[in-house]
Formats: sequence, C-alpha cells, structure tokens
Amino acid sequence: MTGRILVLGAAGRLGYAAAEAFRSAGWKVTSLVRPGAAQRAPRNTKIVETIDRRVAVEAARGMDVVLHTLNPAYKNWRRMALPHAYAAIEAAETAGATLLFPGNLYNYGAGMPSVIDEQTPMAPTTRKGDIRMEIEQRMQEASDRGMRTIILRAGDFYGSGRGAWFDLVIAKQLARNEVTYPGPLDVVHEWAYVPDLAAAMVRLAAARERLGVFETFGFPGHAVTGRALVDAIAKAMGRDSRDLKVRNMQWWMIKALSPLFALPRELSEIAYLWKVPHRIAGDKLKATIGDVPHTPFETAVKRALRELGVVG
Repeated sequence: MTGRILVLGAAGRLGYAAAEAFRSAGWKVTSLVRPGAAQRAPRNTKIVETIDRRVAVEAARGMDVVLHTLNPAYKNWRRMALPHAYAAIEAAETAGATLLFPGNLYNYGAGMPSVIDEQTPMAPTTRKGDIRMEIEQRMQEASDRGMRTIILRAGDFYGSGRGAWFDLVIAKQLARNEVTYPGPLDVVHEWAYVPDLAAAMVRLAAARERLGVFETFGFPGHAVTGRALVDAIAKAMGRDSRDLKVRNMQWWMIKALSPLFALPRELSEIAYLWKVPHRIAGDKLKATIGDVPHTPFETAVKRALRELGVVG
C-alpha cells in the first residue's frame, strides 16, 4: 500500500531520510521545511517552505499520512516541542490522515527497566520526559476523536546526517584517535540507525488500515554497550580498539553550567540514559510488519562514520 504523505521537518535528519524512503517506496511525498531550507529537502518531492501553522494544515489536505519529525534545538525544546506537536495533530486531524510520530525514551525516566515494550509504564523524571508524555497524551486524545496515530519509539539516532550524540560527542575527536563516551562502557544503550528506522516507518504506514486508532511500537535497533560501540568504531577505521583513547564525558562540568546556560541544563537532564542499561523490545513491530529493517551493527557504524568523513 502506498499513498500521499506530508513530512513535517523534511530537511532534518530523520525527516529527510524518511521522505526519501517513502518516495523510493512509491509514495507521493510533500516535504515541509523552514523558509530557506528548500535546498536541503529531498529531491523529487513537492516542497513547501513555511513556519506558518495554517499553511502546514492546508498542505496536509488530501494526505493519507502526516509524519511529524519537527524537532527544535535543545535550547528551544521546552518552548517549541508542544506547539510543533499541536500543529502536527491539527494538520493530520483536519486532513483525516494518519499521524506518524517518532517516540523516544524520555517518557520512562531514570527508573526505566532494562527492557522497554509497549506495556511499560511511563514515569518521566525530567521536564523533557513530561513534555514527551504530554505530546503522546494529546495524540491519544485526538485518536479518541477518530484520528489514527502511530508512534514508533526508538533510541538515540546515528547515520543519515549530523546532530546527535554519535557525531556531536562520541565521534567528534576521531581525527585525534579519541572517543568521548557519555557513560560507563559496560552499560547497554539503545541506538537507532536512521535508515532502518525510516524503512520501518514506511512499512508501518503501509499497514495503517490494519491498525487501531492509537498504536505504539518499539523499534529494536542496536542495543550495545559502550565498549561494543568503541570496538565497532575502531574496526571501521581499521584500528585496534586499544589504539583509541576513550575519554569520559565531563558531566560534573555540564551540571555546573546548568543554572547559567540552556544547553547544559537540557543535557544534564538526560544523563541517566547513559547510566541505566536499557533496550527496546520489537516483538509487536515484527508481528505487524514482518522482519524489522536491521543493518548489521558494524556495517551501520562504518556507514555512519563514512558519512561523517571519518573513514573512506
């Protein structure tokens, strides 16, 4: 099944990858981007440049799916995350379209269990977690009014661009043979390779008519320890992991700066994600779409590093 999809935030990391994946699967794609970002939108899609909510709602008319990938910068997250979500809900609800949304793990807080599935209770311990849970509650309320919602929950992104922990922190100093890791190396952390996540979104959207009005799914990406990630990075570079110097992230400094600056404050809230072992179960997703898109971990890491210009 294909159709027409509006991608909100199509110049962003996930939005771009998803728009390309839907287009390649035969969908008619409309890419909504900020003014001036048309050159960063996927080719061969209809491009709408706007930050006007009314224009976004109008662009959704006639769509089968609205994909909400608008994601403000961390320093603006508390102020803009909810308004972006409200705009996406209004667009999908007005159009009678399915709303597709990438969830994350903020909802579960510092006490989250080692395995997270669709039945895991949400217990946020940060402001970002509270906002994420409220976003999903507003989506569920819209679904109670008849709008179909699909939430696909994933871990930290890597691959298909820049703008996340993998490239901004962990791999930033690889030219100096250094890796900065945000937590203990023996703790399991959930990662989502963006091309795989985008491919899973296409399959879920194609299955939308078989789903309930409000469905959540976990995306089982790569749940690996920090040591496994360092080893994969070294292998991609043709090195032994002992050749890489692993530095610890200076969380004490980030917390010290939190009262003064927005970015350290936002980062310090989610430090627990690197200390609490966790992975996402994907049984429900597999039962719905069949085999879940899954690039082997070492292959995915090498491709991500190649995109960053770290390896040839």
